[in-house]
Amino acid sequence: MFRGSMTALTTPFKNNRFDEATLEKQIAFQIKNGTDGVVPVGTTGESPTLTHEEHRRVFEVAVSVCRGTGVKVIAGTGSNATEEALELTEFAKKIGCDGALMVNPYYNKPTQEGLFRHFKYIADRVNIPIILYNIPGRTGITMTVATAARLARECPTIVAMKEATGSLDQASETLVHTKLTVLSGDDSLTLPMLAVGASGVISVATNIVPAEIKEMVTAAARNDFATARSIHLRLFELFKALFIETNPIGVKTAMQLLGRDTGELRLPLCEASSTNRLAIRQTLINVGLLPDGQA
Repeated sequence: MFRGSMTALTTPFKNNRFDEATLEKQIAFQIKNGTDGVVPVGTTGESPTLTHEEHRRVFEVAVSVCRGTGVKVIAGTGSNATEEALELTEFAKKIGCDGALMVNPYYNKPTQEGLFRHFKYIADRVNIPIILYNIPGRTGITMTVATAARLARECPTIVAMKEATGSLDQASETLVHTKLTVLSGDDSLTLPMLAVGASGVISVATNIVPAEIKEMVTAAARNDFATARSIHLRLFELFKALFIETNPIGVKTAMQLLGRDTGELRLPLCEASSTNRLAIRQTLINVGLLPDGQA
């Protein structure tokens, strides 16, 4: 159900308020460039600092802009509080989102049994396709393949895993031992994951280069790995530069340099250091996105 090139959207701010008009433009840019799906209010969307009202409004804007385009909206509804995650997932279903991306609960570090019960509780109550999200660098915990397989067996609406452990072995084991669709959660590992059987990516870099990454994923799907490898290598410097500081600092800096965003973040995140800003700018020049001497 979920495959291809999907974008983990940033949440634009203006004077510390959610900037709806800019988000509409950013989603329209994604649609124009062939993106298969958008993911509002994930890690890249600064979910920890959005109010519940803002969280819901970002979902609504995404659904409104994507309606009738064929572009899927996968709402970031994860939380470390099960009831809060349930409420957000219920809202996503109610307004017509195509799926929910649910990160492992963070900070409270549940056991594998706790993870199982958390996701099953929600899946049993909301009939919406769910993408699990393994990102231990943010959550402090990794869902094991055994737990993912158990969830996939017992919960028909749990259909995919966004794999951001940084481990190709973890992705491979998930493909071997479960029926879950695997989606890359690391831009620099998307091509290797596609090579072992992943079906696509939920990408940060697609905020910048959606058409190119869509082309890479499409090429890999038709076994044209020469083309896919060429795109991967050409963009590799960008993939790394966007994570030079905590995501989404890098991508928002790049979008500001390209005139697509204010670059504003919410505390406790702050702007990139001057050194890293220069490095991101130079990368944009190196990959041909920014003329030398601009910005």
